[in-house]
Amino acid sequence: MVRRLLPRSMSWTWRSRAPQVHELRGGGTAVRGRAAAGVASHPGSRATSHLLAGNHVEDVEMRGSTTTGHWYFLSAVETWAKPSAAAAVMLGDSLTGGRGSTTNKNDRWPDRLLDRLQCHPATSDIAIVNQAAGGNRVLNDGLGPNVLARLDRDVLAQSGVKWLVVFGGVNDIGTAEATPAAQKETADRLIAAYEQIIVRAHAQGIRVYGGTLTPFGGNDMYDDENGHREGARQTVNRWIRTSRRFDGVIDLDRAARDPADPRRLHPAYDTGDGLHLNPAGYKALADVVPASLFQHKPLPPTFGFN
Repeated sequence: MVRRLLPRSMSWTWRSRAPQVHELRGGGTAVRGRAAAGVASHPGSRATSHLLAGNHVEDVEMRGSTTTGHWYFLSAVETWAKPSAAAAVMLGDSLTGGRGSTTNKNDRWPDRLLDRLQCHPATSDIAIVNQAAGGNRVLNDGLGPNVLARLDRDVLAQSGVKWLVVFGGVNDIGTAEATPAAQKETADRLIAAYEQIIVRAHAQGIRVYGGTLTPFGGNDMYDDENGHREGARQTVNRWIRTSRRFDGVIDLDRAARDPADPRRLHPAYDTGDGLHLNPAGYKALADVVPASLFQHKPLPPTFGFN
């Protein structure tokens, strides 16, 4: 048993010898701690935790426990792997965190992508690291630190990362004032932020792929009658598709939108709020990701200097 008393907001990493891991999902981890206000948690985990007073770290079942739809304390589990193994980080907000997916069913789009990769020998040694945070923004803090502030911790400090998928910006656009000036500034700052993410990841030998922003037409909070926010989304997506700054583009917008009304989600994928996707929608996002992006290829000699 590992005993540590950690200061507030501090991260701690430890190593231990553990049985070989054979299953992708379905395992559990027991953590014993003191009840306190402000416990570190992931409120949008779409998975169930079990709470029970006393020391139950050796128990096989948590009889009499209280369930809650959050994760607490533990943010990741790393395992020893063969040298060819590598990780791809998904950096985003609730659309990557899986709001609208099924609790305990692991049908977020990164989960579905992992299923696809595991089906092919060439990509079966790739891990998906989902670093999404609901309500997260690229530029400003919201529900947790902004993407630029958490890039080092959530991407660059992770083990074995070879690829990064950036899919964020909808919350920046949706929370900025719905005026031409405010939306132009937001689009310009998002593009500058993407540039910064690319530069910093490239310096660590990580390829970076850009995901286009999915529609939010009809959403009560983000859609504005004059279309200023939609205009900013189109500006950002145009840059992602055409700037050639990313090492590859994943057109999530095209996968999720309604062909008859491209500023809205496809009706079959919409949870009903015009912003978040259901499991079918998340499968559509995963299906549009080219598996070829995750090939083990050497980096070109000029990588990171262009």
